[in-house]
Amino acid sequence: MAIDLNAEALAHLPQGVEGPAYDRAALSAGIVHIGVGNFHRAHMAVYLDRLFSTGADHDWAISGAGVRAGDARMREALERQDCLTTVVELDPAGLSARVTGAMIEFTEIDAAKLIARMSDPAIRIVSLTVTEGGWFVDAKTNGFDAAHPDIRHDAEHPDAPKTAFGMILAALRQRRAAGDAPFTVMSCDNLPENGHVARQTVIGLARLADADFADWVEANVAFPNTMVDCITPATSDRERALVRDRFGIVDAVPVVCEPFRQWVLEDNFPQGRPALEKVGAEFVTDVAPYELMKLRILNGGHAAIAYPSALLGHHFVHDAMADPRIKAWLEALETREIIPTLEPIEGVDFEAYRRKVEERFSNPEIGDTIPRLCFDGTNRQPKFVLPVIRDALSKGQAIDGLALEVALWCRYCAGTNEAGEKIAPNDDNAEDLERRALAAKDDPQAFLSNEAVFGDLGAQPAFVAAFSKQLGALWTDGVAATLSRYARG
Repeated sequence: MAIDLNAEALAHLPQGVEGPAYDRAALSAGIVHIGVGNFHRAHMAVYLDRLFSTGADHDWAISGAGVRAGDARMREALERQDCLTTVVELDPAGLSARVTGAMIEFTEIDAAKLIARMSDPAIRIVSLTVTEGGWFVDAKTNGFDAAHPDIRHDAEHPDAPKTAFGMILAALRQRRAAGDAPFTVMSCDNLPENGHVARQTVIGLARLADADFADWVEANVAFPNTMVDCITPATSDRERALVRDRFGIVDAVPVVCEPFRQWVLEDNFPQGRPALEKVGAEFVTDVAPYELMKLRILNGGHAAIAYPSALLGHHFVHDAMADPRIKAWLEALETREIIPTLEPIEGVDFEAYRRKVEERFSNPEIGDTIPRLCFDGTNRQPKFVLPVIRDALSKGQAIDGLALEVALWCRYCAGTNEAGEKIAPNDDNAEDLERRALAAKDDPQAFLSNEAVFGDLGAQPAFVAAFSKQLGALWTDGVAATLSRYARG
């Protein structure tokens, strides 16, 4: 008989399920985390749970928070189970389950209450996981989107903000007025230079309302860069049933994830930090090289397999990786064109990291899907692929495979797979992308002229020529033959 997850259940968890090896009643919050989704609970919360189990840093527990309707639903579910989460690691060698207890509360979804919580001097870090698109970045300039309606509202009503960033600023104003030290703002989102993006958004919003206060934030608030990594699928009835039937726990919002985790942080925490290095996190002076490695090899790798896999009819990522055409294409692209754009990192073997990424993609237990990898190419291509092309061009390196990746995205956007079956729209700009992709059969520039995606890259002759060649091959020879030709060299 499965047991309901709550604090009382910790005393009699089913055999084989680990629980917190510490007294949760002795924990106190030192971190407010905004955006308590699956990734946060599979990553940051697990690191802290493991740290607390060593007996260290019990004043760094998590106070959950959110600002969206979905956060309210998560809060309701977690409150019912005393903020506990079952985390299942999907290791092909054998699944394991752990109940984590690093979160001790979840603030009501109310701006005033969240501001008050962040104003407490005991809170020394405010961290956020608000998705790649939640940072108010202008797609054309990559700068702060000062024209967004929510940003305009917060600039005009700083005491009644709608956004997490407006609430952060309101709390910082209160702390400044009280003479309390400011908290550190830490992004945990999968963004290049996420600390710089956080700084840009917070200070950009502050400057719209109060230049003097913006100067104070700029001079006194730390925004460390971080690199985060752990493949974490969405939770559905399938995962809830797995936790109930396999591990004997009824959890409304369990998390399943791969057994691999990585967290590299810039060591810039003026008000202190938990000793996460004791449980595998890495603190460095410069995160950028590690971040670039991950963004290009892992995220770029996801982009590389997404579109050919969809065009060849694969649904699951592990099935795509079992297709020798996809596996050979990925290995050739990463080895020949992606890894050569990276500068060496002392103590890091890029080829070993690439092999680990390939192993992770091939894990059948994760159940990650090709439609998820294909989602939102309009935002993902400029983050994970196009910068690699720009870098390779600047260094005089090969881009044939990288151009093929973009051509595969274009071919996918045309709306049918190789069997002629319709591909469901998977991008907010799907209609425009399909129109451009179909026109590109005869005029490749029709796709590359999308300046919101390509900027000036779409007019660079070397890239235009390589893209045109590869797109023509895809329409003439087909996906399989074009991939194989590239993999053979």
